[in-house]
Amino acid sequence: MSYLTFDSEKKFDLVAIGRLCIDLNANEINRPMEETMTFTKYVGGSPANIAIGLSRLGMKTGFIGKIADDQMGRFITSYLKKHEINTESVITDKTGGVTGLAFTEIKSPEECSILMYRDNVADLKLEPTEVSEEYIKQSKSLLISGTALAKSPSREAVFMALEYARKNNVPVFFDIDYRPYTWTSEAETAVYYNLAAEKSDVIIGTREEFDMMEKLLNLEESNDQVTAERWFSHNAKIVVIKHGGDGSIAYTNDGKSHRGGIFKTKVLKTFGAGDSYASAFIYGLMHDYSVAEAMRFGGASASIVISKHSSSDAMPTVEEIKGFMETAEEVLQKA
Repeated sequence: MSYLTFDSEKKFDLVAIGRLCIDLNANEINRPMEETMTFTKYVGGSPANIAIGLSRLGMKTGFIGKIADDQMGRFITSYLKKHEINTESVITDKTGGVTGLAFTEIKSPEECSILMYRDNVADLKLEPTEVSEEYIKQSKSLLISGTALAKSPSREAVFMALEYARKNNVPVFFDIDYRPYTWTSEAETAVYYNLAAEKSDVIIGTREEFDMMEKLLNLEESNDQVTAERWFSHNAKIVVIKHGGDGSIAYTNDGKSHRGGIFKTKVLKTFGAGDSYASAFIYGLMHDYSVAEAMRFGGASASIVISKHSSSDAMPTVEEIKGFMETAEEVLQKA
């Protein structure tokens, strides 16, 4: 059964909006950042990684965002163009905004952390007037990500994009992507995440992220079914709740649930898994995979990326994912 309808006449498969930044991944692994001397530069930011992942899977993607008027901003634009991501709606900031930086620490496969520099970043300066209805209208789907809701005017720009998507029947994917930094409080975060989720067709997040969104509800305990049904009362068709090593569960608005496992791999780092999962899951849905098949495809993509140093550069092709699924050991989620 298909839960979403995509207009095959549209120019883009997906347009993403939000964070464009630089990932500086530690070259010296298995040691703390204090002792790390060299890093490798990649394009980062959850919506950017997902757009790159989809492009690597052969999808036509575009991006709405803002970059700094500096060398890092130009690096991001050239990288997107090189990976065939349309950049006509990527605006250059002229107010002195800088490029956000994410330094990653890889102490062990289980112990990874990210040190973020997000003050005065260009991506949060995207204005609502810089979001083109015509651009969104040309896409089969829109991807929004939670970090873009953290500050004005980027916050209003995302809601403008959501309005244009709903007006033009463009399905919306919402990657929760909760990062505590840049937010003033959990209450503020929950309010804006909930408002965005109400306008979304597919919501993807970890159990912890959904718990954060539900803090205003004063629930006694978290419950996946209750979470999903809450969003079905708005616009959601599919709600994916990820449980880390225990896999994921997707609920659909016809009352069904679908369980996804994980593929065993040699883990180098933990970051990048969510973005690679989302890109491959979205690819599956847009190619008429069943929800369970799309989850399996996403799980395989995530396992590939966490075994490699980069997130964006490591995004696999369709052939790589299918080849990996044929040989890797799959561990199904416990019922």
